[in-house]
Amino acid sequence: MNKTVLDLWVGLFVIAGIAALLFLTLKVGSMNTVNVSNSYEVVARFENIGGLKPRAPVKSAGVVVGRVTDVKFDNELYEAAVTLRLDKRYAFPKDTTAAIMTSGLLGEQYIGLEAGGDSVKLKDKDQIVLTQDAVVLENLIGHFLYGKAQEGAPQ
Repeated sequence: MNKTVLDLWVGLFVIAGIAALLFLTLKVGSMNTVNVSNSYEVVARFENIGGLKPRAPVKSAGVVVGRVTDVKFDNELYEAAVTLRLDKRYAFPKDTTAAIMTSGLLGEQYIGLEAGGDSVKLKDKDQIVLTQDAVVLENLIGHFLYGKAQEGAPQ
């Protein structure tokens, strides 16, 4: 084998490795999107969204049912307005609750939906009223330490 043939094989091997790495990155990052033509948007308002970002998954029972498309701050209510795009295959009741959850202890944040019992379903541009804010680890530690300090304080 002369040097040019060897260089060609090494180059092909490197290109195949980069392509495999790119494929795995897209697979692990779950970059699949919700089909815009077969989806509907709803808005959920939260006082604290933690590190929630656009493109974060929306899950129900562990299944990805949509994506976060937009996060805005409402200047009148002083809350975060989060726009969710949900797949039309999944019709949720009007009394569905939305909570900001975390994968693992310090993992990515996503929105978890828990269906209610209402017979009326959410439609495009509806609002999810029942929401639960993100649990911020620093706040939990602060409350714990403050509670322990109060226990030890003389009365």
